[in-house]
Amino acid sequence: MSEPQIPVVVLAGFLGSGKTTLLNHLLHSSRGSRIGAVVNDFGSIEIDAMAVAGRLGDSTVSLGNGCLCCAVDASELDGFLEQLTRPAARIDVIVIEASGLAEPEELVRMVLASENRRIVYGGLVEVVDAVEFEATRQRHPEIDRHLAVADLVVLNKADRLGAGELPRLRELVSSRTDRAAVVHASFGRIDPALLFERKPVTERFGQLSFDDLRAAPAGDGDHPSDGHGHGADHLHSGYESLSFTSGAPLHPRRLMDFLDSRPEGLYRIKGYVDFGALDPANRYEVHAVGRFLRFSPEPWPAGTPRATRLVLIGSGFDAAALEKELHGCRLSGPGDIPEEHTMWGVLRYVADPEPAAAPGEYEAPEPAAGDGAEPDAYRSPDGDPAAYPG
Repeated sequence: MSEPQIPVVVLAGFLGSGKTTLLNHLLHSSRGSRIGAVVNDFGSIEIDAMAVAGRLGDSTVSLGNGCLCCAVDASELDGFLEQLTRPAARIDVIVIEASGLAEPEELVRMVLASENRRIVYGGLVEVVDAVEFEATRQRHPEIDRHLAVADLVVLNKADRLGAGELPRLRELVSSRTDRAAVVHASFGRIDPALLFERKPVTERFGQLSFDDLRAAPAGDGDHPSDGHGHGADHLHSGYESLSFTSGAPLHPRRLMDFLDSRPEGLYRIKGYVDFGALDPANRYEVHAVGRFLRFSPEPWPAGTPRATRLVLIGSGFDAAALEKELHGCRLSGPGDIPEEHTMWGVLRYVADPEPAAAPGEYEAPEPAAGDGAEPDAYRSPDGDPAAYPG
């Protein structure tokens, strides 16, 4: 079975929006997951408030909860991604704070263009100061450009808004995004499950289901008290999730039609798809974040029941309608037989295998077809390149 890829999340937001608070929240509430934080300098990380396990050179600090923090500049990013993704680091997710490194769009391009086979794009998260949004737009009109390419927008400091202001602000921000999920938060406390699958403390290398997350009691010690009564219920109020399981294989064309038309607010799709007789040897891992989509075929694990299992995460979507659409993707019976060419739509989003090199010889990967063209695995479902415009 192929090694799981590590999601790389780009965290952006203007000064005072609360992105540093959000990053520190993720580090403090990582629980069983190991986060690699990539920042411009250590000043943004509350290292003094955490047990420091030790320094790994001048540019990397190992935090007491297993997370790593790297202070780099843009020219060093590839090298540090290589270090963080080595198996010995055991990192589960990488978060790059955009401040001081590069423009968010440029960082996204760097992640998408990386030849590191151990990473996968985890989304661009734009943090917005809900109270100062209008003033920020006047000072920084480029925020509209950032919102247009964001995959998830966090309206931070929502607790400071007056009655009725939050719905108006959500509508305003949503109108400037391209189907991005928009959630609200206070003190940067979004649920980490929005960005990555957290692992339970008791099973370091296990997989935490979203049912487990929803069932977790408030005040379980994950989040330090801030005196405002924010607990698990508050964390879960900003997003929705839908779990879908089907024992019947899915029709490739119907599934691609579903993915092409996925609604505004659906931020992340993760899971495995069974295409039945079209590829009986493999299940297909699907990873979708915003407009990014990738399928990765891998052999069925021995003894694993053949089934499609998906988790959909976002904000403001109609879960019942989505579940009905997914049920419509199933093969209805013996007479419902998809033609082989219907798999082409799926295979467009399978990354090319890593080229083999002769012993002792490096073989550079072949360039994509066309001048500067992105491989289809990095294209959005509507056919546009997923690399963001400058």
